[in-house]
Amino acid sequence: MSDDLHYLSLDEVARRLKARKVSSVEATQTMLDRIARLDPKLKSYITPTPEQALADARRLDAEASSGKFRGPLHGVPIAVKDLCNTAGIPTAAGMTIHRTNVPSKDATVV
Repeated sequence: MSDDLHYLSLDEVARRLKARKVSSVEATQTMLDRIARLDPKLKSYITPTPEQALADARRLDAEASSGKFRGPLHGVPIAVKDLCNTAGIPTAAGMTIHRTNVPSKDATVV
């Protein structure tokens, strides 16, 4: 999978996932590779979770294989801003005072 996937619309990525032209694991790995390559300079990710992202992608691929789609963006990789609570992951809202905050559950939007 090429880095070009990054430039597609969410709708197009979702269409390719549903048509099985790309898997969620492939799409996720493409994005993770891009993050690994660019983030040392950009510093846009505070707490990357590649293992969790790939585990989620594998689960979503398995669901898709059994015909279960949770919605139009099923399997599309996303990034969650540090402003949203994410269970078990440090969530500081960009503030040093909250750097030790590790929520026990996800925000509704997550």
